[in-house]
Amino acid sequence: MALSYQCIARDGLWDNNVVLTQQLALCPALAVTGTATNGLGMGLATTAVLTLANVIVASFRNAVSPEVRIPVFVVVIATLVTLVDLFLNAWLHDLHKVLGLFIALIVVNCAILGRVESFASKNTMVPALADGLAMGIGFTLAMVALGGVREILGSGTLFADAHLLLGSSFAFLELVLIPDYKGFLLMILPPGGFLALGFLLAGRRVLMRRAERRALAADPGLSGAGA
Repeated sequence: MALSYQCIARDGLWDNNVVLTQQLALCPALAVTGTATNGLGMGLATTAVLTLANVIVASFRNAVSPEVRIPVFVVVIATLVTLVDLFLNAWLHDLHKVLGLFIALIVVNCAILGRVESFASKNTMVPALADGLAMGIGFTLAMVALGGVREILGSGTLFADAHLLLGSSFAFLELVLIPDYKGFLLMILPPGGFLALGFLLAGRRVLMRRAERRALAADPGLSGAGA
């Protein structure tokens, strides 16, 4: 069966989103998303590892015996995480200090190992590349959304210190949305991560139900088919 790249993209961005649907990688999602900048940095680092891991595994999928595939996949992912960690430490040191241990913990991110095992090991390089990008971008968008909600409610800003953490070229992202806002400290603290994630999950559920109602209104026969 031929793979549809549109389906791969929709799967990664929405239908099977790492955070909002699978609810994986919640450790970094809740821990480092005090700001949208941190979420963007962590999302891009994870996307790089996920995409490269998918492509590499897909390239030698027929050369690895099933008995040792998991250790091999873990070694590939660990190598890529080490390279990303060194890159961030050398070129984006401030971001590296903020993300800290959570960069190394990308190795045990179930989303990466899961996609490598369930998709990349069963498909060729181009679909694996598309899947890695889609899943990574979906994860990044969820991280930015989570960090953005927490940052706006917590301090009234968006992408604060982007020029320091991501480089001067990202300075245009920095916004002060609520001037003279004293802030809501709870949203920046760890409990705020759970609250913001709950709001996002609830919002996604509302959008999904509205889409289902529109689909039923357009084609009433779907109701009988679903039954």
